[in-house]
Amino acid sequence: MSEKLTGTGIEGFHHVALRTADFEAAVAFYRDGLGFAEKISWGEGDGRAVLLDAGNGNYVEIFAGGLAADEASGPFLHFALRTDDCDAALARAVAAGAEVTVPPKDVTIPSRPSTTPVRIAFCRAPAGELIEFFQNEAT
Repeated sequence: MSEKLTGTGIEGFHHVALRTADFEAAVAFYRDGLGFAEKISWGEGDGRAVLLDAGNGNYVEIFAGGLAADEASGPFLHFALRTDDCDAALARAVAAGAEVTVPPKDVTIPSRPSTTPVRIAFCRAPAGELIEFFQNEAT
């Protein structure tokens, strides 16, 4: 399923990293709530970090020592998790403590060369990051 970008040496994304003020809550959300598996962890106190496996070579890396969610800023808009059931993925996230920001909806992206139908939903996870659940067969 995955393809390399010819001549670039790039094979795709490896991980998305976030820093959180509540390390335990963030890890529990992804590990226990969404079912990601701990790959490796290191450090102590505000120097702690963990790499959680989301499947297919994709990871979420969580660092301790971050700002409270309402103080976070920067160019990071959201990250999207590919799913084959947008509604179920959002329900699982909500059960783990996420807040729905955009309920599941069908959208047709007016893309080229042809339109792209998708089903999406957004939630804010306990550490404050915005997550999109993205369901589409082609992308």
